[in-house]
Amino acid sequence: MMSSYNFTKISLKDDYEGKVIATLISAKGNTAKQKTVLYLHGFSDYFFHPFLGQWFNGLNYDFYALDLRKYGRSIQAHQHPNYCKNMEEYFEELDLVIQKLYTESGKKVILFGHSTGGLTAALYTNYGKKKDLIDKLILNSPFLEINEPLLIRKFIIPAVSSLSLIFPYAGIPAIVTKWYPMSLHKAHYGEWEFDDDKKPVVSFPGYFAWLKAIQKGQKYLKKKSNIEIPVSLMYSSKSVKACKKWKDDYLKSDIILNVKHIKKIGSKLGTNVSSIEIKNGMHDILLSGKETREMGFNKITNWLKH
Repeated sequence: MMSSYNFTKISLKDDYEGKVIATLISAKGNTAKQKTVLYLHGFSDYFFHPFLGQWFNGLNYDFYALDLRKYGRSIQAHQHPNYCKNMEEYFEELDLVIQKLYTESGKKVILFGHSTGGLTAALYTNYGKKKDLIDKLILNSPFLEINEPLLIRKFIIPAVSSLSLIFPYAGIPAIVTKWYPMSLHKAHYGEWEFDDDKKPVVSFPGYFAWLKAIQKGQKYLKKKSNIEIPVSLMYSSKSVKACKKWKDDYLKSDIILNVKHIKKIGSKLGTNVSSIEIKNGMHDILLSGKETREMGFNKITNWLKH
């Protein structure tokens, strides 16, 4: 499984919590001579997808992933997992890794972001220091809007987010429904294995400071995004709200985000956006059922050829 990858710790500048690292994950099938894909995970998440590297290597791409600061293999004992005050905090590791991959291969990088990683990738592709070294952008169910009614998004969340100025680690416990990781893990309803210390069933908190950072990033994309490189925008054909009880429909829907938001906002991210709707897709299209994820892989493969 993950034995087909190498792991490199990247030392970063200390922040308000102390020592900071990120983790670069590289497929052992890489050649350092091909076009390169760099994958960014979502919230309460990390890279555990060995098949992704195998698939991209099979298409003659080198494959890398980042466990960003305070996520997955990069979480330090003194840190609050997944915490940030600004989405630009992740730009330091992106600057370093994108430059490294470009220097080694001589080719621009394809950036691939899922969910919150998609938000980060879209922001970086707009104004990151090394954005000119990015060739294409793949977005898998990017987190472009909080999946709550308009009143809550416009008034309630900004109001509670302001509490972070006084209480920096106040937040919402287990902000992600337990049904989502359970829909993925083979010990419950899914097909996959992952470390529930890094991607817990009872998710990490959604700190108000993090929510404030998320909304700031989303606001920028809605008002100012102007991505000039090709963008593949992939999302499920439907969303459902998670309830108190398990439903098999969770295996064929996005239960985290509203796909209408993704489609509407995502289509305006830049001048060359290809919207790709995947029938029966879960929140992570490429972790959906076999037939559905193969459809997702085929769509990306065809898009990359153009």
